[in-house]
Amino acid sequence: MSMRTAGFVSGAVVWAAWAFCPLAADAQVTARLEKTVAVFDEVTTMGDRAIPADLLRKAECVAIVPGLKKGALVVGAKYGRGFVSCRRGPGWSAPAAILIEGGSIGFQIGGTEIDVVLAVMNKRGVDRLLSSRFTLGADASVAAGPLGRTASAQTDAMMTAEILSWSCSRGVFAGIALDGATLRGDEDANLDLYGKKLNVREIVTGTLNVPASARPLIDRLSRY
Repeated sequence: MSMRTAGFVSGAVVWAAWAFCPLAADAQVTARLEKTVAVFDEVTTMGDRAIPADLLRKAECVAIVPGLKKGALVVGAKYGRGFVSCRRGPGWSAPAAILIEGGSIGFQIGGTEIDVVLAVMNKRGVDRLLSSRFTLGADASVAAGPLGRTASAQTDAMMTAEILSWSCSRGVFAGIALDGATLRGDEDANLDLYGKKLNVREIVTGTLNVPASARPLIDRLSRY
């Protein structure tokens, strides 16, 4: 093979890698959005064990992280990737991709991974969310969220928390403490979703159109 031919083949390989990697990343983001919708459907249709609908109606933002890894015990290890949307006018914003890393996820959860839902309940919590990163339990107060019909007896006491959190593992749904976990924007996933790197604030306070792959999630949130 001549040097010229070898160079052409090498260049073609590089171009192919560049061309197809974004498609693979897009597919991963789409699959994660589909899992996010499945998690939301599950935790809102569990009857007496569901997230109380009145809390979702009061929430300023909702974050969902499907398949958050429990076994990452090394400081700074990545736990999971998900999405957050906030109220904007009469509806909900386009979703921003997020990362949750580090921290404790509670001894009561079994299995190697869990699904996590966070409800940001007030403006202070939203302000924390819109920062570049924040630590749950330190920068923002977090409480294990109540469930179903028991919510009416617990909600008043918990409304002082900026964020309420729940988890689901192997069909068992419960409130969970996420103290010490860091939440920040996932700019790589946002690049795949919107074609440019954007932070959480730019997405949830902006006027971006909701991507087709994210429409089912926003449709679900729009019920509350």
